[in-house]
Amino acid sequence: MASKIQKTIARQKEKIEEGAYYEAHQQLRVVASRYVKSQNWDAAVDILYEGSLSLLKAGQGGSGGDLGCYLVDVFEKAEKSVDAENKGKLLSILRTFPPEEPTRKKFVDEMLAWTIKFGEYPNGEPELHHVAGTLYAEDHQPYDAERHLALGTKDSPEELAKVEYAWYTQDEPHSAALYAARAIFPYLLTGNLRSANKAYLIFTSRLSALNKNLMVQEVSSTSSDLRVYPSLPLLNFLGLLLLAIQRGSSDLYKQLAKHYAPYLKEVPAWSDALAQIGEMYFGIRIPRQGNPLFDMMGSMMGFGGAPKPAASPRPGTPKAQPSKPSTPKKVESPVPPSVDLD
Repeated sequence: MASKIQKTIARQKEKIEEGAYYEAHQQLRVVASRYVKSQNWDAAVDILYEGSLSLLKAGQGGSGGDLGCYLVDVFEKAEKSVDAENKGKLLSILRTFPPEEPTRKKFVDEMLAWTIKFGEYPNGEPELHHVAGTLYAEDHQPYDAERHLALGTKDSPEELAKVEYAWYTQDEPHSAALYAARAIFPYLLTGNLRSANKAYLIFTSRLSALNKNLMVQEVSSTSSDLRVYPSLPLLNFLGLLLLAIQRGSSDLYKQLAKHYAPYLKEVPAWSDALAQIGEMYFGIRIPRQGNPLFDMMGSMMGFGGAPKPAASPRPGTPKAQPSKPSTPKKVESPVPPSVDLD
């Protein structure tokens, strides 16, 4: 049987190399369907996996993606476990898609739906989220990148911070906090404080390193170090918010909310997220309807109030300006709150 399967795969690979893409695609589908009907799951998996890779490598994104989606369907019908071997097959296919191939999004969504059903993570396998998000970032599709990196691995905050900083550079200098929040809030709202802190650190480090004229004040104590940006009050708020969460201090949170209230009024899109953060970390109850976490994940990329932009151009090409987030008014040298860092 194994020899028969390998002969089928080899024969269809020859057709693909000869440019007979449609014929190879149809025959691979027919053969796989026969194995599915007889519940020979492993044979169907081998046929679909090899066929999908071969077509994708030949630049046939639609046909290769179709077989990749069929493979996920077989995984689900066979109730395949989300183990290293099966994840490896899907990641190989995912990485082989031609850039910006439309079928890729369907493949990613169906792949993650399978991991939600048969894996241990309710939001889908983090490794698959991370790879999908990284690929979307490379293709300059920030919204899709955000959606997946927010649910990725310990390596995802660095990638997400890079996405947000690159997007920020197309906007006004004083809008930095809007883009930093797009990385920080999703992590906080999924209980991932470590990733939120990492994203903030990477974003602000880039901001300081690449903007030599930006005034930065270092505030240090025996237990904390904090950068204060006199011209960016909302960015200071985010840094102090993370500090308050680490301290578990509801009083500090209330102090921050009161002090920064005039600036927070400029970003009403943050209100729901901050209300949920207040409840999650400081026990400040809010009225709720439905499932706040589900609602947040469905619209978590609206923190900056941005309409969906066009994909960012690749380096070396003329920039098409994306729609900008609604930014707060520029505030000159605001006075930071008096916070006891000790």
